[in-house]
Amino acid sequence: MIVNGAGRSIPEKIRGYKEFVPYISPHGIDPDPYRVRAATGKTLPGEKKLLSDLETAIRACGLEDGMTVSFHHHFRNGDRVANLVLDTAARMGFRGLKVALSSVFPVHAPLVGHIASGTVGGLSCNYMLGPVAEAMSGGAFPFPVIFRTHGGRDRAVQAGEEKIDVAFIAASAADEAGNFNGVNGPSACGSLGYCLTDCRFASKVVVLTDYLEPYPLIPASADETLVDFVVRVDRVGDPEGITTGAVKAVSDPLRLQLARWAVDVIEASGLLKGGISFQTGTGGASLAAAGFLREKMEQHKVTGSFGMGGVTGLMADLLEGGFFKAILDTQSFDHKAIASLRDNPGHVEISSDRYANPHNKGCAVNSLDAMILSATEVDTDFNVNVHTASDGRVMGGSGGHADTAAGSKLAVVVAPSVRKNIPIVIDRVHTVTTPGETIDCLVTEHGISVNPRRTELLSDLKNAGLPLVDIHDLKAEVEKKTGRLARPPVSKKIAAVVEYRDGSVIDVIRALE
Repeated sequence: MIVNGAGRSIPEKIRGYKEFVPYISPHGIDPDPYRVRAATGKTLPGEKKLLSDLETAIRACGLEDGMTVSFHHHFRNGDRVANLVLDTAARMGFRGLKVALSSVFPVHAPLVGHIASGTVGGLSCNYMLGPVAEAMSGGAFPFPVIFRTHGGRDRAVQAGEEKIDVAFIAASAADEAGNFNGVNGPSACGSLGYCLTDCRFASKVVVLTDYLEPYPLIPASADETLVDFVVRVDRVGDPEGITTGAVKAVSDPLRLQLARWAVDVIEASGLLKGGISFQTGTGGASLAAAGFLREKMEQHKVTGSFGMGGVTGLMADLLEGGFFKAILDTQSFDHKAIASLRDNPGHVEISSDRYANPHNKGCAVNSLDAMILSATEVDTDFNVNVHTASDGRVMGGSGGHADTAAGSKLAVVVAPSVRKNIPIVIDRVHTVTTPGETIDCLVTEHGISVNPRRTELLSDLKNAGLPLVDIHDLKAEVEKKTGRLARPPVSKKIAAVVEYRDGSVIDVIRALE
């Protein structure tokens, strides 16, 4: 076993996983200067890209057993393309396909059957929830799932670690030449930022759409120079499935109080000034913080530079109201955000590469002032878990969590101290998603716990009169009510490997007994 930089014991070799470097530190791995070249090809005059059906497109791509196919989650739980493609591949008799699906939701439950049958022989993602997560947690898969961050996925594709043979893109609108977007048509879903790197580096790119427009489609998230084939299908996705669970706003007084304190932390830190940049996570309290931030910005007569990330209507309102000059949008979370991206020139679609890839020449998270994050567990070293529940079952993933914590000046975690009589603050998180050295403070209903590495922030919050609590005292206080958390029994089998954003291994997730 190797003890990595996050203090986790990692096997020296992991069956079914490549040779790896253990996690060292947030910026411990340098990029390989010899990246894979972007994919190229040519289309002759008069050559048609629009094909009659999906099976014809799969054959035209030269897909073979064991190759890697990729999909993206801009429809979240409303996605229909991944299941459609994999069902078709199964009927065609393909075996051992590797699936690079940026995030897995309950709608992707058929993946379990495709893995059991052998159609799918590998899976990587940035987030996982639902039946696939349940099956993986129980050790049902013959291979370890690879978890990456949003930026880490793009890094891996560009470095050749995740070589994509065929990328299948769900687009709400396209033309016959392959120009496509996510803001036109009846299935408009907003930003398509997660698929743009795949378009550049996949050997073949197939755009699936339910809405064809005449050439040239404007605007284009990606243009015809990157697309091999276009297929029209009945429906690429249901936009109603985008706003589910973690991206729904809350009215609960406790979470609203946490959101207000989180914004108070930003104010006390000195970052709430002209040019501030800001992002919320997907938890209800962190989303509610956008509303309280507006109040503070109005009070201080502050105009921010940009808001970012998965974008909600709350953020779109801040842009429309002149509180921010721009929104950088990797994924749109509701109908108002989708409309804003379509209609407001200050609302800009960006790739997840530009958003958070640590090994390019500059990603947007490095220009981020304040980030509000959620958590399943936080330990006394401020390591954060958003991969697994307290019972050890997978119910999430990093997404942009570790990316934004590493890049932003201030990373504030917001969580109630107890969920269903289970303490949130513990001695040692079940899974390290985000290393504690990148987290500045934790906000609970008992007060604000500041990472002892952040002495200046601690002083700022004291001077502002905010309620402070040492994280060890917080843990002890909560355990008086809940008792100590019993850890779930796990087997020796490694169900998943958790990569940090630079590709190093920060933790492993073992199957439950």
